[in-house]
Amino acid sequence: MDRFVIRGGNPLTGVIHVSGAKNSALPCMAAAILTDDAVTLENIPQVRDIETERRLLASMGAEVDLREDRTILSCRTLSDPVAKYEIVKTMRASALVLGPLIARTGMARVAMPGGCAIGGRPIDLHIKGLEKMGAEIAQEHGYLEARVERLRGAHIVFDKITVTGTEDLLMAAVLAEGETLMENCAREPEVADLAALLTAMGARIEGAGTGSIRVEGVSSLHGARYRISPDRIEAGTFLVAGAITGGDLTVANCCAAHLGAVMAKLEEAGARVDVLAPDAVRVRADGPLRAADISTEEYPGFPTDMQAQYMALATQAEGVSLVRENIFENRFMHVQELVRMGANIKVDGSTATVRGPARLSAAAVMCSDLRASASLVLAALVAEGETVVDRVYHMDRGYERIEEKLSQAGAQIQRLGNLFAPRERAHSAA
Repeated sequence: MDRFVIRGGNPLTGVIHVSGAKNSALPCMAAAILTDDAVTLENIPQVRDIETERRLLASMGAEVDLREDRTILSCRTLSDPVAKYEIVKTMRASALVLGPLIARTGMARVAMPGGCAIGGRPIDLHIKGLEKMGAEIAQEHGYLEARVERLRGAHIVFDKITVTGTEDLLMAAVLAEGETLMENCAREPEVADLAALLTAMGARIEGAGTGSIRVEGVSSLHGARYRISPDRIEAGTFLVAGAITGGDLTVANCCAAHLGAVMAKLEEAGARVDVLAPDAVRVRADGPLRAADISTEEYPGFPTDMQAQYMALATQAEGVSLVRENIFENRFMHVQELVRMGANIKVDGSTATVRGPARLSAAAVMCSDLRASASLVLAALVAEGETVVDRVYHMDRGYERIEEKLSQAGAQIQRLGNLFAPRERAHSAA
C-alpha cells in the first residue's frame, strides 16, 4: 500500500500545473453513452476514478481508449447496460450512468451507491426526477432497475441542490420527448462543462450554470470532441499549499474565474493573491497568516471539497478560525489526524474551532477520504520532521501524481510503493 514520506519546512516556489477536472471528466465520460458515435475528450486526468469509469463503461460493452493526451469513447454497442457493484463500489459517481443508460437503451440496472466516508449521497433525487419523466424504477438486491419506452420531458424542482442529480437528469433530458425544465439546479462549473459537451453533441440546452436549466429533447446525438476544464479543487489545493508554506507559487493551467471564493478567503487570511491571467494565479505569504472563518456552501460559495485543506491552513493562522461544514455530515475525519500532529481543533457538531498557530510535528497519519488526504499532505509540508502519510490511494482517486508536482515546487515528498498501473494508460474494451 502506497504512502508518502514528507519532510516539512520548505516554502513552495515556482510553477505548478493543474490537471483536468475529475468531477467534469466523469459525467462527460458517461455522456458518451448517449450516442452511437465516438466521443473524444481531452485533458482527462490520469487518476483512479477515471480508471474505474473506464472499467465500468468497458463492462457494458463500450470501447474506451484512455491515453495521456486524449480519450476516445465509443458506445456503439451496449451489450450489458449494468453498472456492477464490484466495479462501482469504490466510486460514488456510479449514479451518473443511470440517466444516460435509460435515455439511450430504455433500461438500466445500476448498483446503489453505498455509504460514503464523508456522509450519505442519496440517490432519491435522481429517482424522483426520472419517475417524473416516465421511468419505472424498482430496487432489488442492492440494484436500481429502471425501464421506460421513451422518457418524456417534465418540470423538475430539486428538493435540494445536487450536483450529480443535476448532471444525471440533464443527460436523461437531452433524449427525452419534449421540453424539460429543471429548477434549483447545481451551478457548479462541472455542470456547465457537461452541458457544453452535450451541446457540442447536438443537445439543446439553455441555462446551464444557473439555477434553472431548460432542455428541448432531441431524437439522437452525434459524436464530438471536447476539452475538459481545469480542476478547480486541485488548483485551490495548490494555492493553499503556497500560502501555508510561506512560498511564492504560481498555479498555472487553472481557471481563475472558478476560484473566487478560495482566493477571497486566502486574502482574508493574509496571503497575497494575484490573477496573472485567466489561467494563472500567483499566491504569496511572506507574513503571518490570520484567522478567518469559512462556511461551506454550494457554488459559488466556499467549496466543501476545499474545507479540509483550509483547515490545515487555519492551524498555522494567528487566532481562532471557525470552520462550518454545511454540505456533508461527516467531513471532519481529518481532524483527529491533524490533532495527532499537534493541531488545536475542537469539533462541535458541524463546526470545528481551530486555534493557531500550532507547532505541528511529524507523525504517522492515515488518509480517510480524498480531500482529507490533501489536508494531511498540506499539514506535513509545514510540520517539523518526517511525516508518513498512509493510504494515499484515497488521494490517487482525484490528484494526478501530486507528489511529482509538489516536488517540482520544492517540497520534500517521496512516494513509497507503486503508483497504480502508471504505464497502463492505453486501454480498450475486451
